[in-house]
Amino acid sequence: MQRRKTLEDRCLDSFIMVVLVLIVFMTLYPFYYILVITFNSGTDTTLGGMYLWPRDFTFGNYIYFLKDPKWLSALGMSLLRTVVGTSLGVLFTAMVAYGLARRDLLFRKSYFFIIVFAMNFSGGLIAYYVVLKSLGLINTFGVYVIPGMLNLFFLLIAISFFNDIPEELGESARMDGASELRIFARIILPVSMPLVATMSLFMGSGHWNAWLDSAYFVQNEGLRTLTYRMMQVINQSMIPTGDAASAAMSRSKVTPFSIQATAMVVSIVPILGVYPFLQKHFVSGMMLGSVKG
Repeated sequence: MQRRKTLEDRCLDSFIMVVLVLIVFMTLYPFYYILVITFNSGTDTTLGGMYLWPRDFTFGNYIYFLKDPKWLSALGMSLLRTVVGTSLGVLFTAMVAYGLARRDLLFRKSYFFIIVFAMNFSGGLIAYYVVLKSLGLINTFGVYVIPGMLNLFFLLIAISFFNDIPEELGESARMDGASELRIFARIILPVSMPLVATMSLFMGSGHWNAWLDSAYFVQNEGLRTLTYRMMQVINQSMIPTGDAASAAMSRSKVTPFSIQATAMVVSIVPILGVYPFLQKHFVSGMMLGSVKG
């Protein structure tokens, strides 16, 4: 029998609802405000007093963004880096994890010691730069994807996941003459979709948001990423811009801040577009390694 709510219960429910509404508002309003700024003229936004909808509606910010070849090049480079880097990272990390999950692997404990040691100790930025330069990766596209092909954190999670897959699946395929590569591609990967989806989402968002390697290890303007361009705009909004740039922006009624907001919205769209397709496996993937027995 359902208990009738008392006055205290209703007061408590009302208080919780008010708190939840405030939390949702504080979480979503910054995103909505940035979206409103992108559809308002930049010069009008500097006047302030705009909170809920555009006061001087325009597509000028998006037109200025899409006409600038630097922004388009950076957007294409970020997309290419995210697709290639995530694909290679997930594939290579999963392949190494599959090998390390084999209990009969020689020197298995030594490999685990090297992995744990590398996770806890680093040679620092200078040593990292020297290694990249000796490999010829400085100022190349490879500096974006090759160092991240083996993610040690997801490597340990993938090893734990592969250990839970019954060994009989692989043994039956070996008896039929299948190679290890064929077993991995045709049997192991199809039953590991939660793992693949989780790694893809986290590695993809990491590649999409990364900008430090573009700032430290790349001088070619054609290899700059979208997040690096956004950092440039943030710095430009803190210092006076050149006369020509200021005049061009004044004619277009855009400002560094409105372009920065537009770049933020554009950078969010791909993540929002990919997440619904990975959500099916994402929840179960987040539980990997947390439940045993």
